[in-house]
Amino acid sequence: MDNVTQILEQIEGGDPAAAEQLLPLVYAELRRLAARRLAHEQGEHTLQPTELVHEAYLRLVDVAHQQRWDSRGHFFSAAAEAMRRILVERARRRGRQKHGGGLARKPWDDQAVDSPGETVDILALDEALSRLEAVDPQAATLVKLRYFSGLTQAETAAVMQLATRTADRVWAFAKAWLYREMQ
Repeated sequence: MDNVTQILEQIEGGDPAAAEQLLPLVYAELRRLAARRLAHEQGEHTLQPTELVHEAYLRLVDVAHQQRWDSRGHFFSAAAEAMRRILVERARRRGRQKHGGGLARKPWDDQAVDSPGETVDILALDEALSRLEAVDPQAATLVKLRYFSGLTQAETAAVMQLATRTADRVWAFAKAWLYREMQ
């Protein structure tokens, strides 16, 4: 059992100092996942990876709503879900009239270079992911881990306790299904 799993057990046991020990162990990995996730967002967001990690972490170790984690993988799966929810909430808030409605921000520098990579409409993805969850919950979980956590195929297979070939098949199905749904 690794240090993260032991600290998660201490948190579940009610040890208030354990939450302080957890952040330094998982921060770098959570920040890397958040940065990777935000790189695929549309350019109009103002959320930084550090802010996303902190907000997700606060949700994960909320004493009032204590959660149970079976392992390190389960914790990072929960972190991926928390990040996804935060991004969806922010996208919905941005779409409200009170927060600018459909208006887009103009970059300060017209010469600014957009971040490389494909941008995705997070609300459309969330809606499609909700429909996929009704059709195939395993495929939806795999997408959340791959897309929102940035886990590799092998890491995702290990977290979900699937054979790599099975994870490959589920991933291929999920990508095709989401592509069709989002067109």
